[in-house]
Amino acid sequence: MARTPSNMLALGTSFSSFTLWDTTSQKTKSFDEAKGEKGTVLFFICNHCPFVHHVMEEVVRIVNDYRVQGIGFIAISSNDIENYPQDAPDLMTDFAFNNKFNFPYFYDETQEVAKIYDAACTPDFYLFDANDRLVYRGQLDDSRPNNGIVVSGSDLRNAIDAILYNRKINDLQKPSLGCNIKWK
Repeated sequence: MARTPSNMLALGTSFSSFTLWDTTSQKTKSFDEAKGEKGTVLFFICNHCPFVHHVMEEVVRIVNDYRVQGIGFIAISSNDIENYPQDAPDLMTDFAFNNKFNFPYFYDETQEVAKIYDAACTPDFYLFDANDRLVYRGQLDDSRPNNGIVVSGSDLRNAIDAILYNRKINDLQKPSLGCNIKWK
């Protein structure tokens, strides 16, 4: 497990639309079909990463807390499944079901979407406002496996709250840290 930080895509970057296979609905979907009215959280995860497993319960809580407030959520796995078969789409479906996903979990087979967003690790979070502009990127919070800090989702929650309540988003944003994306 390589501890890899986020690349921290430039704030203000416009969302680049895509259409991918959604392993939760078993349909091809676009960004426009999954985005939220007030903002969208795009996050890169995978089935086997211990950093993802560490935060997944809180991520689902965040989705449930904010989806009803107009925030959309989109998970993407871009890992090479030939060398990492545990991240294959059928197992993504199982992972989504077992973790009670009520949002799309897209499979980025060509890895093009990960490259567009300069994604580096899992988990890696991106928050876009209602105008599809990047306003937050980086970590969920300071918790990591075995560091003794309780998972709270505080960094992402604060950024989402800022969108919803028209507050300034903190410019000091910390990179996420996780397993590297498994490139082909």
